[in-house]
Amino acid sequence: MHGIDLTIIWAIIIAFGIMMYVLMDGFDLGVGILFPFAPDEDARDVMMNSVAPVWDGNETWLILGGAGLLAAFPLVYSVLLPALYIGVFLMLAGLIFRGVAFEFRFKAERSRNLWNWAFAGGSMVAAFAQGAVVGAYIEGFNTVDGRYVGGPLDWLSPFTVLTGLGLVAGYALLGSTWLVLKTEGYIQQWVRRLAPWLLLVVLGVFAAVSVWTPLVDPSAFERWFSVIRLIWIFPALALLSAWLVWRGVHRQHHATPFMATMAMFAFTYFGLLVTKWPYVVPPNYTLWDAASAPGSQLFLLIGVLFVIPVILAYTAWTYWVFRGKVRAGEGYH
Repeated sequence: MHGIDLTIIWAIIIAFGIMMYVLMDGFDLGVGILFPFAPDEDARDVMMNSVAPVWDGNETWLILGGAGLLAAFPLVYSVLLPALYIGVFLMLAGLIFRGVAFEFRFKAERSRNLWNWAFAGGSMVAAFAQGAVVGAYIEGFNTVDGRYVGGPLDWLSPFTVLTGLGLVAGYALLGSTWLVLKTEGYIQQWVRRLAPWLLLVVLGVFAAVSVWTPLVDPSAFERWFSVIRLIWIFPALALLSAWLVWRGVHRQHHATPFMATMAMFAFTYFGLLVTKWPYVVPPNYTLWDAASAPGSQLFLLIGVLFVIPVILAYTAWTYWVFRGKVRAGEGYH
């Protein structure tokens, strides 16, 4: 592949994998975040059954993104894991708790309430940890000679707490619009009432993070405001998507709110990528600084280019098979 920058190809693959995880598993986590607020136990059964056929497949994208990152950009792991060890551990612990709760809740009788809280708590912890990790990435890492020299809790700051809580609200919005799509009756009416409030919270956090980011990362201010650039299209499209969410909910649409929320997340994600480009370990190391040897990248790329179409195919097939509304008394379990 002479003349082709394998580092760029790998950056696109990993960015795509992470984006797919955020979008596909985000509504799954959002359903868990909404779990304690559900009207009754029957509603919780329907909520869980709406994601039961797809939740474990959605997390395939997390594995793809994480494994690809290790293979193509090993410096990222050597710096980010020491810096984010506690945050990553909390995320994985939350995912494990909710995964176990998925399997045990439907069989439990006396301990069902315990598994309800395990499912909800695991979802909230995982979502908060992911948001805090994103905030830490925006702030940057204290490195010397390719090594992290900061403290174990440097990832936890007022800014990262805001981004963590913002992602919890964002996932809850994704979950609510997913339930608008997949449910009916009183459950659907409940999430229709909830979605606009969650949207307002998400937009408020979006505004706060946008104002705060130049204070923690001066390069972001220069990139966005030194001249008027095409990158402003991403926040503009994100706001347009937010308006479509609001409009779809109030016009009693079923699919539009969910698709528009997915678009809002995607455009915000693209905006973040453009803001930090080309730094993969900000503020010092670019993609090329962190990349593995071209031979290693090429060897692994062959396998990944075979795997991705397979994942896309079985994901699309799963969603097609389990399309339609989920009703009480019916479901995957």
